[in-house]
Amino acid sequence: MSQRRRRSLALLTSGVLALPLLAGCGAGEDEGGPAAAGQDIAAATRDKVADGGVLRWAVDSMPATLNAFQADADATTNRIAGAVLPQLFVLDGKGRPVANPDYLEKAEVVEREPKQVVLYKLNQQAVWSDGREIGAADFVAQWRALNGKDSAYWTARNAGYDRIEKIERGKTDLEVKVTFVRPYADWRSLFSPLYPKQVTGTPESFNEGARGALKVTAGPFGLGAIDKKTGTASLTRNPRWWGSPAKLDTLVLTAVPRSERPAALAAGKLDLAEIDRTGADRIALARRDAAKADGAHGPAASVTAAQATLSWALAFGLDEDKAKEAQATRQKHAESVKRYAEEQSALRGFTVRKSLEPAYTQLAMNGASGPLADERVRRAVARALDRQALADIVLKPLGLPAKPVGSHLALAGQQAYADNSDALGGQDTQASQALLADAGWRRGGKITEPVGAKAGSEAAKETDDSKTPAGTPAGPAAGPGTGNDGLYIVGQDDGKPGDAARNAAAALRDTHPDDRPEGPEDPAGADVPEGRYGRSAPDGEIVDADAFAANGQSRPSPVLAPEPFADLQEQHLRAQAEAQSGARADAVDDGKRSPALDAEAAADPADPAKASTAPAPAKQAVRTSGSVLAKDGKPLALRFVLPAGPGSEALRTVGERIAQMLQKVGVQTELTKVADESFFKDHIASGQYDLALYSWPATAYPATDARPIFAKPEPAADGSLLVEQNYTRVGTDHIDQLFDQALGELDEAASRELMRKADARIWATAGSIPLYQRPELVAVKPGLTNAGAFGLGAPRYQDIGWKKPAAAKGKNEKK
Repeated sequence: MSQRRRRSLALLTSGVLALPLLAGCGAGEDEGGPAAAGQDIAAATRDKVADGGVLRWAVDSMPATLNAFQADADATTNRIAGAVLPQLFVLDGKGRPVANPDYLEKAEVVEREPKQVVLYKLNQQAVWSDGREIGAADFVAQWRALNGKDSAYWTARNAGYDRIEKIERGKTDLEVKVTFVRPYADWRSLFSPLYPKQVTGTPESFNEGARGALKVTAGPFGLGAIDKKTGTASLTRNPRWWGSPAKLDTLVLTAVPRSERPAALAAGKLDLAEIDRTGADRIALARRDAAKADGAHGPAASVTAAQATLSWALAFGLDEDKAKEAQATRQKHAESVKRYAEEQSALRGFTVRKSLEPAYTQLAMNGASGPLADERVRRAVARALDRQALADIVLKPLGLPAKPVGSHLALAGQQAYADNSDALGGQDTQASQALLADAGWRRGGKITEPVGAKAGSEAAKETDDSKTPAGTPAGPAAGPGTGNDGLYIVGQDDGKPGDAARNAAAALRDTHPDDRPEGPEDPAGADVPEGRYGRSAPDGEIVDADAFAANGQSRPSPVLAPEPFADLQEQHLRAQAEAQSGARADAVDDGKRSPALDAEAAADPADPAKASTAPAPAKQAVRTSGSVLAKDGKPLALRFVLPAGPGSEALRTVGERIAQMLQKVGVQTELTKVADESFFKDHIASGQYDLALYSWPATAYPATDARPIFAKPEPAADGSLLVEQNYTRVGTDHIDQLFDQALGELDEAASRELMRKADARIWATAGSIPLYQRPELVAVKPGLTNAGAFGLGAPRYQDIGWKKPAAAKGKNEKK
């Protein structure tokens, strides 16, 4: 890892929201504007919440470690840390850091020259669960563990801690004085969470002592039993907690896969769960249908009348073997229909709370090689996109604000946010076409390579590395499409200009009267929530991309994988394409394109001598690109890598719409779906893609957290390219300098302005294009308060609980 170490974006999950603003946090309150969507948590004052009770809250998996500073820390690690460990600064409802009065009386920069000095004044009641006061010794131990000087500590990050020169006790035991060797604007990001010195004091205790247990804690909850067999982690009310006591007796984090959460909610195994669009739709249908169950959806709706008739005929036919098989199938189906109806009845009482989660989906363009190495081509692709239409696909059906994200570094509501997209420009087909023409790409050019050859970073790669799953057709029967077949080429054209568009339109009309391409069942774009802001993504989008790429071990992937690309199918498609192009190898130019757009037209086509002086490349067919742009004998074709599978329909829908937008300006795209385990490790992180869709979480500390994502790649000693988290491979020295200046600028307003300038430059380089803020959908049991869709903020764990019964109030009124 380079010296520019990353600080995990998952830290943003920890803490408490909507707390009073303390010293050093009040500047620029109006900057960033309002959040795009507020929290939806059934907020209630503490006096309306009952004391006691248990809450079962879904998580994706049991934590591999309880040490949030280790490489295999995950969303559950950070959720536990947020409830049981000190969080000195936390995020409010706008995603802005505020001091936590449960731990701090005051925190501020008290000196700037000759060196930056931060003084922490601790809450005099703050103690660890063993009775020891939280103090300077804990700060010192954590700094030494994370500053990167002792390689015996297995740490995932050291950003900020490496800038500290010393930590010492202040005038009293309640004061901690931190001196920096270099100015650090994001000093509030440090010491959240704060571990006791028992964990961070030695490499042995840091590396192993906090992986499966935390013997000493200091939050509203303490850590109870972790049972990996049942997939539960219990948090119990902390009797030594000095703040407002936790309303709940016990908070049980329960590992349940997203696809199983509706059934778990219905069975009473969960009270609170982040769900995907499919789960949200089930709850909506359950509430709509009320007491009736007409079979309009669910397993009963999947059987047509013809299928039902055939099933009955087989079950009661003369062939005994087939009859037994059909009867068993009918019995299983009947049971699934009954089970679904019972689940729908139970789901009727749940509410789906909605907001926008702190993460945005982007179109990433690999600028390392191929056509997208040219900034003009990247800008042209970006100018071809209607970002508003893409946001509408995902967010409008959910009733959420559908405004495109205008910054790479912050979201609306955060102080650093400003819409800098004008640095690139909005959707403009003519501007896009002009940029492509300036880069030398033109319609109707001659192509001297096989149809379907790889473009960009895949140009030298002959075969796809994904595997064909058992039972997947791999021959002629597995034709092209945009469903789960691995490859769909948008914009491919072997004939005259305009043929591709006409043929594609005809094909679409043949298969879909509504002119939609084959693909996800929900054309509205059913997206689903949850990202690496303490949550992982159910719809196939990566939120903390680096966390997945760096740790491709055995922990559950945050991506819902696509169906693998079929090698034999690809060969079949290419063979067909080459056969078609070979049949036209001797065809002459149709003469319809402008000579000004094709340098070859300058030569006299009627002169056989001139025509014979340049022999065609051996074993290569010559064809015209038609409506697809071409240059130097190659079509402008980009490989668009997408994840697929249950829950990723919205992402595929967005990808297909983008491909259609690019086709209008003459850019051909190959929509390719790859296996779950290879999406990031083998494609995005390794650069084996041209276009891709994935997400990044928002951060309250962009100068620290976002720098590795946009840093200019550097050559490594072995000749490879060191990209850190910059998977687009696009960056400039100027952007790096702006990040460095912002990180060392202690004037907060000036630091944010430098970040906005950096964002404008990132837009101009067009390596990644923010599209929309991801939706957040959470199923909540009736009566649960102060929990749900937290938006840009984080849970205030001690306030979560069950609403007091209204009946008690009614009895009092009668008296």
